[in-house]
Amino acid sequence: MSTFDVSGGRPPATGRRRAASGSSGPEAVPTRRNTELLMLLFAVAVPILGYANVGLAMDGTLPANILAYGLGLAVLAAVAHLAVRRFAPYADPLLLPLATLLNGLGLVMIWRLDKAGKLLKNNFPATTNQLMWSGLGVGLFIGVMWLLKDHRILQRYTYISMVAALVLLAAPAFFPSRKEDFGAKIWIRFGSFSIQPGEFAKIILTIFFAGFLMVKKDALALASRKFMGLYLPRGRDLGPIVVVWLLSILILVFETDLGTSFLFFGLFVVMLYVATERTSWIVFGLLMSFGGAAVVASTESHVKTRINAWLDPMAAFAPNHSQDSSEQIGQTLMSLGSGGTVGTGLGQGRSWLIQFAAKSDFILGSFGEELGLTGLMAIFLLYGLVVQRGLRTALAARDPFGKLLAVGLSSAFALQVFVVAGGVTGLIPLTGMTMPFLAQGGSSVVANWALIAVLMKISDTARRPAAEPAAEPAPAAIPEPAAAPDRHAQQPEHGQQPGHGQPQGHGRQPGHGQPPGYGQPQGYGQPPGYGQPQGYGQSDQSRGASS
Repeated sequence: MSTFDVSGGRPPATGRRRAASGSSGPEAVPTRRNTELLMLLFAVAVPILGYANVGLAMDGTLPANILAYGLGLAVLAAVAHLAVRRFAPYADPLLLPLATLLNGLGLVMIWRLDKAGKLLKNNFPATTNQLMWSGLGVGLFIGVMWLLKDHRILQRYTYISMVAALVLLAAPAFFPSRKEDFGAKIWIRFGSFSIQPGEFAKIILTIFFAGFLMVKKDALALASRKFMGLYLPRGRDLGPIVVVWLLSILILVFETDLGTSFLFFGLFVVMLYVATERTSWIVFGLLMSFGGAAVVASTESHVKTRINAWLDPMAAFAPNHSQDSSEQIGQTLMSLGSGGTVGTGLGQGRSWLIQFAAKSDFILGSFGEELGLTGLMAIFLLYGLVVQRGLRTALAARDPFGKLLAVGLSSAFALQVFVVAGGVTGLIPLTGMTMPFLAQGGSSVVANWALIAVLMKISDTARRPAAEPAAEPAPAAIPEPAAAPDRHAQQPEHGQQPGHGQPQGHGRQPGHGQPPGYGQPQGYGQPPGYGQPQGYGQSDQSRGASS
């Protein structure tokens, strides 16, 4: 059995679920809601302290609206906590505090960049909008908690989820992109309102992949032959991964969105590996990813520009640099370098020189400069805890669909963090995706709150104690049949007690001091058939002879 057993087997009972010795039933499973409440207090207090620190560093006084900010964040956390108590009392106690802390830290950094960027062009305040989107995200979180009674209901909509996700992914290709989008078609705009459907598509795609792989995992796990230590899949089983690969390439070609394409294909490969336990799928996925990216990079100018900026991030500072080169990657690397180990302190860095991108794509560079490597590692640890709690939920889930869904949602979250952090630090080409909960962007924060809600519903079902089976009633006692009278025993005469005046053992039951049958053998002292009906005690031959 693999680590993630998707066969539906229930995990071993923990000590909390076992019956206590000498008790009549299992011990109650703690809901851990009080633990969640204590963690939420900490998650709200840290952003408020950071908010005060920024005000003291930049203005020398506490911010005038610190009370309103603190109350707003506390109310959002309290409402979400009450919803969890009501609709998912056995959910994981750390997911909600982790999401609240990351969202609060993002609001602090966005407000800090708003204050510093007033003198720069093309800068607009985003703190109020981000707080509004955070409120909508918590509202969607509560809606999912209320409406999703059981995560297994989502399995009914496997192929409907596929159609909905494809529509969301393809829709931005039919809308014109603006100059500030830098060639990427990942938004749908209606006037001043914009939405990024790819953020919601990752959740819907995960539902489809979980339902599809739960049904097809046995066929996809079959191997045809072994080559260089890898079990190669059968040729006809390569169809699903080829179809998903082609769709990701089409997204990359028509929308020039490197991040969504990578996330889409990487999510499917990870879930395919978990469902089948075949390392060969990982190898095939990597080869197809690199091959597709190389082909598209040689034909699409936008993707080619991103790769060139990754290969030479300082090219924009050269005297005769190309017009397509970008300064933002180089500026972000400078910000990370100036932050050092402990950072310059909140409100004392210069990452606002990256302008508007410091709040969205490159907000991780802003944190790296002002909090240093130490603060950046703490943020990565928070993201790692979210992923770890999601995978722990997958291990505890009792149904195969829940296991795959929890693994998929956790993997999608981890892949997005890796893609953004890798692009900002120069590990991989920049993709244009936003850091979950931290970066400016309404679609991202709302979608990730929904992702946390689904994970918590799965963990609630996994940790909820199973209902005790009803005790079966004890079977009614069956009365023993009365002993048949011995037709061979001599009837006592009137007025005489049984056995009176008879030889010892005559008329008594066997076992009263005599061997069985002693004192009254069959036909003793009588001719055969004496006192018996005709044919009684005779053989079949004698009856036939008499007839």
